Amino acid sequence: MTTLDRLAAEKYLLLTTFRKDGRAVPTPVWAVRDGDALAVWTVADSGKVKRIRRSGEVTVAPCDVRGRPHGEAVPAHATLYDPAGTRRVGELIKRKYRLIGRLSLLGSRLRRGQSGTVGIRITIAD
Repeated sequence: MTTLDRLAAEKYLLLTTFRKDGRAVPTPVWAVRDGDALAVWTVADSGKVKRIRRSGEVTVAPCDVRGRPHGEAVPAHATLYDPAGTRRVGELIKRKYRLIGRLSLLGSRLRRGQSGTVGIRITIAD
């Protein structure tokens, strides 16, 4: 089983982005497999999106819902999806997380509108 397979099978991943001064900012997120990468869905104006726009350097590690890691952090590179890619990530999340995923996506769309969220593509550094 590859690192990508292992991470994609996890319910939560700890996505760590980095501030300009190098400080790590870890966030537990849902993640799904999207071809040869992982995909995450988040609020479009969140701090992690701003940090990814500035520098795509991230790490990912398996974790619990509270963000406590239970595996090694892996270096990776993150980019933002376009609107079509973000919609695809939403469909993948619905498939993996079933009812709770559907409800979360619906609630987000009602609160933030269609453009209030963005997908993040994470490629594992080899």
